[in-house]
Amino acid sequence: MKTRPEALRAIESRSFDVCVIGAGATGAGCALDAQLRGLQTVLLDAGDFAGATSGASTKLVHGGVRYLQQAVADFDLGQLQVVREALRERVLMLENAPYLAHRREFLVPCFSRYEVIYYALGLKLYDWFAGNARLAKSRVLTRPQATDLCPTLKSDRVCGAVAYQDGQFDDARYGITLVRTFTDAGGEAVNYLRVVGFEKDAGGRIAAAIVEDSFTAVRSSIHARAFVNATGPFSDHVRSLATPGAPSRLVLSKGVHILLPIVGDGTTALIIPKTEDGRVIFAIPWLGRLLVGTTDQEVPVDEEPEVSNEEAEYLLRHLNRYSTVQYSVDDIVSAFCGVRPLVRAKHARQTKKLIREHEVEADESSGLISILGGKWTTYRAMAEDTIDVVQKQLGLNQASSTSQHRLAGVLGYHPDDWRLLASEHSLSEPTAKHLLEKFGGEAPAVLALAVENPELKSPIVTGATMIQVEIVYCARQEMSLTIEDVLARRIGLQLFSMQLSMGAAPVVAMYLARELGWSSNEKDRAVREYVNNLEHKLRLLRTASA
Repeated sequence: MKTRPEALRAIESRSFDVCVIGAGATGAGCALDAQLRGLQTVLLDAGDFAGATSGASTKLVHGGVRYLQQAVADFDLGQLQVVREALRERVLMLENAPYLAHRREFLVPCFSRYEVIYYALGLKLYDWFAGNARLAKSRVLTRPQATDLCPTLKSDRVCGAVAYQDGQFDDARYGITLVRTFTDAGGEAVNYLRVVGFEKDAGGRIAAAIVEDSFTAVRSSIHARAFVNATGPFSDHVRSLATPGAPSRLVLSKGVHILLPIVGDGTTALIIPKTEDGRVIFAIPWLGRLLVGTTDQEVPVDEEPEVSNEEAEYLLRHLNRYSTVQYSVDDIVSAFCGVRPLVRAKHARQTKKLIREHEVEADESSGLISILGGKWTTYRAMAEDTIDVVQKQLGLNQASSTSQHRLAGVLGYHPDDWRLLASEHSLSEPTAKHLLEKFGGEAPAVLALAVENPELKSPIVTGATMIQVEIVYCARQEMSLTIEDVLARRIGLQLFSMQLSMGAAPVVAMYLARELGWSSNEKDRAVREYVNNLEHKLRLLRTASA
């Protein structure tokens, strides 16, 4: 990937076939699909790549067990089709980036024989819908088998359980890898470049996007033949820029997650199948932590999503009913939340009942093509549908090839390569595994930067597996421009521990200052703002509202 100044120069005074606005999962997927079809494409984002909704998911690659349950309960064939499509796409996500996505076994505890039969039949239906894309057969477990599989499960009331397999992935890292794959294919990508308006031709069609640099406030125009709005929760805003007064199409749902120290071997995920208000909560081992979520609450688009003490207590209250390990808010090491865009439907009022269907909207007057709704697992299918519409608009007909296109880092990757990394570069086992999990086959390229400076193999902060060379690589090769870009999305320390991330901030800022030319004052300000932000998040988590 180019540096940001190089990318900005590359898009100056140039016209593209396609301009994709929004570099989350769907936007990056659209850009890659378009570029692979031979369309010269530019990808823009107002923030960082995968910096909003796409980096704040429950980290699941799944068809949606709860969506299947809703579909059967409501006799909704449309929801069944969504589940079927997601199950097909699930396998492709696992195959196209195996170092970022893998299988995970899930356990559904049951408290009566009726529940055992109910969930067993439901998950057999899930298996059947997957067909050849099934990961493994679901199975019924006795109480001893359930507690053997999940030793922290309270067994006093459990009658048995049902186990099944789904997928799990590193969402932010997957999104950034999609962008890397797109630029490797010849596309241009720039983060922190906000679309603030459009220029139109004499017929009222969009001819250029007016963009503003978030760091310099400099405005410029990007010309293209087709424009794709893939901005997720902000899609209605971009639609209104293209067509003032356009009616809102989205309902926004806030999803909250907390991360806790993990107990035991950390291989089995737990599903809390029904909360007091009828929701489903996941407790999933994820990169050395227990990830618990999610809530589902409708929010306005202009609200800054944060995790409150009340929301954290809600998740802990339900987890503690099932777990022998009793957690409190003081045990929470990190937390995050995102805003999910759900397409407004006439028959559904509650956000917990809205599904992740997507819709491609082509505005006949402006020419703007918006991809609305959907979910992470179906990003590739959503992108394919969107670029099909782009091609129709441009009078082209080239088939998508993304279903079999491996992402950056897959070439040369093998799951046991951490042993070679550890021995050749004198790394600890946890650090070698971390590098392989984040960078796949590109891990040797990351470590190559430390050949002339072995000090770069030192930990970023005591207590974490991440090493300093990752900061340099992310700045040079992945357009990291802030401390959060590095710690939250590219190497994952912020989700592992907010406390450790605050300690790591000065080290990250030091390397970013060298790579990006920050002054001493800019470096100090960046550290101060980052630490203050995390301290605020922790206070909010641990302070009950009056």
